Amino acid sequence: MADEVALLTYKFTANFPREEQFALTSQMRRAAVSIPSNIVEGCGRQTEAEFLRFLDIAYGSLRELEYQTSLGVRLGFGAEHAEFQAKLDETSKVLAALIRTIRKS
Repeated sequence: MADEVALLTYKFTANFPREEQFALTSQMRRAAVSIPSNIVEGCGRQTEAEFLRFLDIAYGSLRELEYQTSLGVRLGFGAEHAEFQAKLDETSKVLAALIRTIRKS
């Protein structure tokens, strides 16, 4: 799921203006790749607390990407992309639920 967000982000930003290549495009792609990367890195940690810390970082990157996506649309860089937004929403809900579950245990 988080991997799909990264792939969709690359597709969404593919036609952003050239002058945004090192600005919003780059920032969005870094945030998108950070989500699955932190989940995977957290899975490799020894303790639940460390795993949770990486999940929190992944969730923060996801929220950052949600804002940046909205900004890109409002600036006219990308059209509303229902599949992309739906995947962001779904990933956000699943990741938040996972974090809540781990915190309760």
